[in-house]
Formats: sequence, C-alpha cells, structure tokens
Amino acid sequence: MFYEVIPTKIFRNSSGTLTYFSEAELRPGHIVIIPLGHNSCVGIVLKKVKKPSFTCKPITKIVYDTPLPSHLVKASLWLSSYYLSPLPTCASLLLPIGVDKKRRSSIRPPIGSIAGHQLPNIALNNSQLTAIKKIKSVSSTTKLLYGVTGSGKTNIYLKLASDTLVQNKSVILLVPEIALTSQLVQVFESTFSRQITLIHSKQTEAERHLIWQSLLNSPDPQIVIGPRSALFAPLHNLGLIIIDEEHESTYYQENTPKYSAVRLASFLASTLKITCLLGSATPLVSDFYLAKSKQSLVTLTKKAKQTALNPKIKLIDLTSRSSFSKNRYFSDELIQTISSNLNNGYQTLIYHNRRGSAPITMCEKCGWQALCPNCFLPLTLHSDSFSLICHTCGHSEKIASSCPDCHYPSIVHKGFGTKLLEVELKKLFPDTKIARFDADNKKNESLNILYPEVQNGNIKILIGTQTISRGLDLPHLASIGIVQADSGLFLPDYSAEEKTFELLTQVIGRVGRGHLSTASVIIQSYQPDSKVIQLALKSDYPNFYSYLIEKRRAGHFPPFSYLAKLVVVYKTEQTTVKKIRELASSLNNKIVQFHLTSIKMSQPTPCFHEHTSSGCSWQLILKSTSRVELVKLLSNVDAKITLDPPSLL
Repeated sequence: MFYEVIPTKIFRNSSGTLTYFSEAELRPGHIVIIPLGHNSCVGIVLKKVKKPSFTCKPITKIVYDTPLPSHLVKASLWLSSYYLSPLPTCASLLLPIGVDKKRRSSIRPPIGSIAGHQLPNIALNNSQLTAIKKIKSVSSTTKLLYGVTGSGKTNIYLKLASDTLVQNKSVILLVPEIALTSQLVQVFESTFSRQITLIHSKQTEAERHLIWQSLLNSPDPQIVIGPRSALFAPLHNLGLIIIDEEHESTYYQENTPKYSAVRLASFLASTLKITCLLGSATPLVSDFYLAKSKQSLVTLTKKAKQTALNPKIKLIDLTSRSSFSKNRYFSDELIQTISSNLNNGYQTLIYHNRRGSAPITMCEKCGWQALCPNCFLPLTLHSDSFSLICHTCGHSEKIASSCPDCHYPSIVHKGFGTKLLEVELKKLFPDTKIARFDADNKKNESLNILYPEVQNGNIKILIGTQTISRGLDLPHLASIGIVQADSGLFLPDYSAEEKTFELLTQVIGRVGRGHLSTASVIIQSYQPDSKVIQLALKSDYPNFYSYLIEKRRAGHFPPFSYLAKLVVVYKTEQTTVKKIRELASSLNNKIVQFHLTSIKMSQPTPCFHEHTSSGCSWQLILKSTSRVELVKLLSNVDAKITLDPPSLL
C-alpha cells in the first residue's frame, strides 16, 4: 500500500509531501518514521494513494498506533495555504519535540476522568444566562463575547465548559500566558480539578511529550489550558474552544510559520462545527467589526458584583511642572495617593510599559549616542548591572566613562524605565516593601514566586510593565498610577492607538473590583486631550471602536483590507535597496499581467528596525480587498512574507 506523507523537515521546494510504501494499513494522521535523503525524519500520513509510476521507499516505523485527530491534519494544510508557509514546517507544529523518543512512564502526568464525579453548579446572573443563550443560538461557529471588566466572562466560560464535558467532549482554553498566578487558571483548576491539563513553557521537553502522549491515548474528555500551542493538543472529541483576552498579541506567532491562533481556532471550529468563543473587554477592532457583521456579537455591559466600584480617575498633564514639585516622575497627587494607601494598609500599582533605567545614553557636548552595533538602535541603561542592553537583539556592554568620540567626561542618561522608577520610589518611601515585575526579573524575583506576597498585600507598591497589568485580581489594590499613558501613541504604526487603549483599559480594570471601598487611578500624560486617552479613562470601548473603525476605513486598513509585509535582508544597504527595488518591479509586472486590480503597493522603505544582526532590512507593504489576489501575487516570491501582520513595525 502507498501513502502520501508530510515530512516534518523541509526537504526541497515542492508540494510538501512524499510518497512511501507500507505493508501495514495506515490511516491519515498516523505518525511514522520515514527515510529522507541519507537521513530519516518524523512524518505524518496524509492519505492513501494509488501505486505511483516511480519506485517508493518503505516507511521505516509507525511511532504510535493511534493517529492524530483529523482536524489537526487539516489544520496543517490550511496553515500552509493560508499563510504561504512550507507544509513540513506547519506539520511540525502538531508534534512535540522528540516525539519519537522513549520516555520514562513514571513521570507521566495523571489525567482525570469525569466518570463518577458531579459536575459543578455554576451560579449565573440574568445577564450571563442571556449571553449563554445567545452564544448557543448564533449560527456562526466563531462568536465574540465582549464584556466589560468584571462582568463575569469567567462564569460563562465555566458553564460552557461544563456543558461540553457533559456531552463527553473536550475543551481547549487559550490564555495569553499560563503563569501560575492567572486567576482564570486557578478558577478552572478549583472547579474541574482532575480534568484539567496545563501546557506551558516552564515544562520540560519530556513533560510536554508525556502530556501530549497521554492526551493522544486518552478516551476521556479533558480541559486543556495553555498558550496558542494548546490548539495542537491531540484531542479526539473536541467540542469547544475558548480564547480569553482574544486581543492579546501573544496569540500571533512571530516565527515561521507565522500565524494567528485566533484565525486558526476559527478554522478548527468551522471544520468541526463547534463553538469558538473569543472573549475580551477590549476586542480587536477587526474582530468586533466582523462579529457585528456576522451577528455573532454577544455583550455583557454590567459588572457582575454589586460591590464593584467605578474608580475615581485623575488626569495629570506631564507638561505642568507645578504638578511635579516633589519628584520629576511622580506627580504630587500620585505621591499623596501612595502615602494615603500606605497609611490605610492598601497597595498601589505603578505602571510603565518600558523596562530598564533609561532608554537613551548620550554625550552632552557632541551629541554622541550609545547605539547597538548590530541593530543601530539606542541601548537601554540598566543601572542595577551598570550595563547598556539592546532590547532587540540582547547585545550588552559596559557604560563608557567618557564619550568615545570627543572624550568629554559627562555622559547623560535620558528617559526612564521601570528600574529607575523603582529607585525613585525607594527614595520616596524607604521603609516600604516595593517590588518590580517585568521581563528583567530574576527567577527568585518573578511574579510566580512572589505572588503570595502580592496577593496578601505584604508588598505595598508594585511596579510593572504589561506583565502585571492583566489577569490579576488583587484584593488589597486600591490605586493605580500610570506614569506616561501616551508612550505607545508615538509609534508609527496603524495599531498603535488600539494597543494603547487596550493597555490603559486593562490596567484601569485592576482596581474597583469590589474588594475595597475605595478605588482610584492617576494617569500622567503629555497628551491629556488625546481622544484615545480620554476614551480609555472611561473604559469606553464602544466609542473608541466607532472612532477607530472610521480611521481604518479612511486609511484602507483591516478590516477593510488585507495586509502583507515583505522584507528583504542583506548584509549591506546597497544590496538591500537594489533587491527590494527589483522585487517591487517584479511584483508590479505581475499585478499588471494577472490583472490584480485590488492590490496597492507601497514604495520600498527601511524597516522600523532597519539594522539587525542579520543585516540591513527594507520592506514593502501591500494592501488588498481580496486575500485571494494577495496570495496569488505572493506565491513563489523570494522575500520574508508576513500575511495579516498585527503590526507593521
């Protein structure tokens, strides 16, 4: 018998499949070992075929008796065609690393069964009951649950998951980050206990393999919780997909194969005819537009707890120096609020989405600036290690004692990050327990380790980037100070306003959750009159959506067009410019030849991060109202292609 097999390694520029011989009867999805050139690799059986006219090599070994679920095999084919990615690379997403290795079964994680166990009684208010009724009645398989912060989206997730388990079907719950501190994960674990399977990056290769293996061979329904890779869990009777915080950028894979987990989940739901529920208090504008168009939008506009408060919000103009008489980074109002919270035993969260101590190091005399030798971007000062670090490639170097160009001894550091804020707060409140949470944390300083002290209120002042801005329900948190609310608005990207609004709304949503009788937010901004800032103050998503959707319509950005970003990278700028111009000319000729009238192409321009360790990068941006035409144009193009990029930076 002959079978078409997808190798999990790229072997040549072809369709992505090879034909092999096997005496054993195989089914689509069977994982096998196949000879490939002078070596061998893991492959996935696609289908049985007739005997070809050429000689075929035999399949070496069948790795598992149980084949992969058919929806996963279909997913690899869809990813390859939809995102123009090599099929072997897409197929490799379905399997854990070392899938053909023998593992010690003694460390296999237990997987529970619902047999003999009561399913939980989940309390729902009238708004939640109405939302569930609409979710079940909407004909579209992908539905968007827009619920304001504190409206009880979690209870809806629990109820839908419970109903799915009763039907003897499994559930996948995607979360942006699977940190042990996630309240959502904790609630699911306490509600369903033995039926929960967690997938996260902290697990070893062996642990992830054994979890995958257990799921492949388990007949029992499960709830699998994890990041975007959890979509590839080999569940044979999948009945529901939930994506919490669907707006999060972590659901887009930046590495090849580049793909959106939200779009993939929607494909899986359509294939299996099951529900894919997207949940968010700040949905992506494109997803909100599509949900409204398809009448698959479900809303929760009221907070679930009667005790929940609308926080008192104060906006401080950063250009008003009279408001900063005690400290250049923290307004007098913010310092007074922190002091009041300390007197009452409450916590304060200081938010700033830039880590490090200072983003610019320069000479006051000649203007020399410390730049990364690889990326030519400003190096960030980290005063705790007395070093300059590139946040793009990781290059690190010691701080110069004098200017390398003019030898002037005065080197200055401008701007500020979370490390500098930590230093300043320790000066202002020397006897207070303060903790900083960002990507620079050492293991013993991480939120996972210190979470008990955060939750019980022992740590009085929290400083963090978006790491701590979402997913946490802190009972002792009374106030939030946003040090520079408009920092993201300066980025030259069509998604900058959307990301700024989302971050501010999520941060503001950390207070007023019903634990305390007081809640306040102090927002500092250089652009206090910005419409994005003003709407974020009120957590007014509907009006923000109306504002941004019209800007997107006028600028022909998603959801009114499809985007593609093409990047060429060469060692020298001269070669890069030559190649990008040749590519632009070739694409223009192809547009004319095939009458691809919907496509508009930009002029060649340098990438936002023009210089990297790989060389010099230039790009072309394409817009089209037809994704089919866009894919047709970009087939067999020699460039780094990103279809549907969430950002153009």
